[in-house]
Amino acid sequence: MGQNISPSAYPLLAVNIGSVQAGIYKGKETRSGIGKSAVDHSVMLTELGLVGDEQADLVHHGGIDKAICVYNFNHYSHWEKILKRPLVYGTFGENFTVHHLYENEVHIGNIFDIGNAVVQVSQPRQPCWKLAMKWGLDELPLLVTDSGATGFYFRVLRSGEVKAGDQLQLKETHPAQITIAEANRVMHKDREDINGIRRLLEVEELSASWVNTLTSRLKRLID
Repeated sequence: MGQNISPSAYPLLAVNIGSVQAGIYKGKETRSGIGKSAVDHSVMLTELGLVGDEQADLVHHGGIDKAICVYNFNHYSHWEKILKRPLVYGTFGENFTVHHLYENEVHIGNIFDIGNAVVQVSQPRQPCWKLAMKWGLDELPLLVTDSGATGFYFRVLRSGEVKAGDQLQLKETHPAQITIAEANRVMHKDREDINGIRRLLEVEELSASWVNTLTSRLKRLID
């Protein structure tokens, strides 16, 4: 029998961690922590992420606003067709593989309990070349962005242990109700939507990097 999951509870299917590994992309040596594997034990979650997990580029990955990368397992079947192979948890370099948390339903600033930790949605994930390197498909980051199935990041409001099988319990919905999908639209598609930019910037819980990018864009548009 399946679990009786309430509409505000979402299964954490896998907790994925990895170490920084050397690689080659377009003839150049690289280092990346995108290779993540599921673990079958509890992991401590701190404000800087999961203990034992590593990132090579601390400018664009990790940090307080991007402590945990989250991806929805429901998207996997689509990418299995694109990549022509079965996919395992952690395929997209995510720390949390979840179920039923869709970009058009998750709001910037939403707060969840998970294990004995508390986390908050901070921004969409912006796929980069490291995803292309991992799967040998240069256009994959753009395909992910265009699909809207980007995933998103959590910041950690309270540290605690987490494990696969825990449930993300929605604790608080942000009153602005700006979804990950809406944030992606403003950032990537309707880049000159001044009102959309302003609405997004009014959300204090938006990550600092997105605030900086959108503030600079808004200044260019209104100058």
